Amino acid sequence: MRDWTILFVCKGNSGRSQMAEAFFNRLSRTEKAVSAGTSPDPGIHPQTVQIMDEMGIDVRQQKPKLLTEDMMEHAQKIIVMDSEVLSAIPPKYLQKVENWNVEKLLRKPIEHARKVRDSIKEKVCQMA
Repeated sequence: MRDWTILFVCKGNSGRSQMAEAFFNRLSRTEKAVSAGTSPDPGIHPQTVQIMDEMGIDVRQQKPKLLTEDMMEHAQKIIVMDSEVLSAIPPKYLQKVENWNVEKLLRKPIEHARKVRDSIKEKVCQMA
């Protein structure tokens, strides 16, 4: 049995899905989350570390993880950050999927990243 129930997915697992995982695990009292990427980056993006530090959440020790079928099998809900990663999810798991359509952070200014972070936090607060 897994100790998490929510799976957040994006491409690199170094920004948006990591933020969602961190916010969810900070806010939820009864459930846990994990995040993964379809093509994980080597590490958490420095901008993600900076803007999460601003919220009092340290994500430095987090590592991008590869999305696996086992993760999808054991998740009660799979939340994708955008439709780009939907093709990596087998049809048998699509009934668990919710698409948040969160803007990408790549090559965007920090002000944009903060707006995305705040949007993710708001969505997580609504579910946690």
